[in-house]
Amino acid sequence: MSLKQSLSQKLDQRLSPQQIQLMKLLEVPTMELDQRIKQEIEENPVLEEGKDDNDEDFSAEEYDDYGENSDEREDFDINDYLDDDEPAYKTSVNNKGKDDEERAIPLSSGNSFQERLMGQLNLQDLTEKQVLLASYLIGNLDDAGYLERDLESIVDDLAFSQNITASEEELAEVLEAIQELDPAGIGARDLKECLLLQIRRKQNGDITRYTAMKVLEDYFEEFTKKHYDKIIDKLEIEEDDLRAAINEIIRLNPKPAGSLKESSKSMIQIIPDFEITESDGDLELTLNGRNAPELKISRSYEKMLRSYSEGAKLNKSDKEAMLFVKQKLDSAKWFIDAIKQRQNTLFFTMSAIMNYQREYFLTGDETKLRPMILKNIAEIVNLDISTISRVANSKYVQTPYGVFSLKYFFSESLSTDSGEDVSTREVKKILSEAIEAEEKRKPLTDEKLAALLKEKGYNIARRTIAKYREQLNIPVARLRKEL
Repeated sequence: MSLKQSLSQKLDQRLSPQQIQLMKLLEVPTMELDQRIKQEIEENPVLEEGKDDNDEDFSAEEYDDYGENSDEREDFDINDYLDDDEPAYKTSVNNKGKDDEERAIPLSSGNSFQERLMGQLNLQDLTEKQVLLASYLIGNLDDAGYLERDLESIVDDLAFSQNITASEEELAEVLEAIQELDPAGIGARDLKECLLLQIRRKQNGDITRYTAMKVLEDYFEEFTKKHYDKIIDKLEIEEDDLRAAINEIIRLNPKPAGSLKESSKSMIQIIPDFEITESDGDLELTLNGRNAPELKISRSYEKMLRSYSEGAKLNKSDKEAMLFVKQKLDSAKWFIDAIKQRQNTLFFTMSAIMNYQREYFLTGDETKLRPMILKNIAEIVNLDISTISRVANSKYVQTPYGVFSLKYFFSESLSTDSGEDVSTREVKKILSEAIEAEEKRKPLTDEKLAALLKEKGYNIARRTIAKYREQLNIPVARLRKEL
């Protein structure tokens, strides 16, 4: 096979780096936008926070195409970057008012639940070797506080990785010491042991808690499968006694490390990107001010370019510095315009969603939600579906009925017997209400729920009912049974 050379033309459509960054900006939620802007300000000295009274001189229409090579980039008009209308006093005094908002980034810190357990362990009378073993065991606890690995495997790991020789009996003794720490249930190897550790610590001779302990010890499988009749017969107790014991069990914490882990986390507060208010039947949409920060071009760098334009003779290094400043000015102008474009895109998209779901925003009735997919909004605002998806991602709106994710308002459609299209969210609402109203001794099966919805005009298969039930985190009928 011989080698050949040939010329061919190919037309590709590729996104510029600026377009890619703009799409990423659309995805950024309000909380992260502040950090993104601060990062840009740190990387670009030309960009500053604050209001520019004459920022039209730095609009997108002034962007120039400077070419790819350095010779083309050096040929630019300095006057494009200068603002002769700016009064001198505005650049020489502090114009910051007392009411200007200063945003500070809070710092948070906390100990992990493993560190808190080690702090408690240091108060116990343990040998140096036991402390080492306990530290290794605590390090093997999962996020819920369970030790899921068997002691035999841990003995091998200690020997090979830590060069510590220990027996399973020694590890079991240390594990018992860990299980005495707070919160109760820490260090358990399964759910049954976790609940038993907690109920034994609470027992104190109480007959109800003693019954609960016996249920967990001897009839845990029957309890998980809700075979209550078998437990009543074997323990020879009344139904009321079992009901009281079950109430004690369900108060126990199946994830004992959850409280410690959550307390060590810094809480993330949701800040709505939009706010919808209702007044006399009219809806008003406002955009969070953090989505429209005030940015401007640094006047000190403008002065630097002004001196260059006045004919000062510069050497090669000075010209390179001027070229660097010009590139940073281009970047700053683009970023300011991108923030404005992000603001407009967010506002127009949310306006379309608000008008599309007007009945819901006026009443707060979930059954008033219309079927809505990304394509519906994309066609209204004349944007691509992927752009709408980016806008809806991690964005929240504050309404008179609570704060919701934008994704909450998107749902598929379902046809009723009358031919009307309704939102699947409406069906889920009716399904949830039917389960709440069911007799807990005899919960409704998926087949009965399907028949119930069919009577209401919703022709839904049993497997669809099961899918919606799982999406609502509702267990099967057997596990919803109560005494």
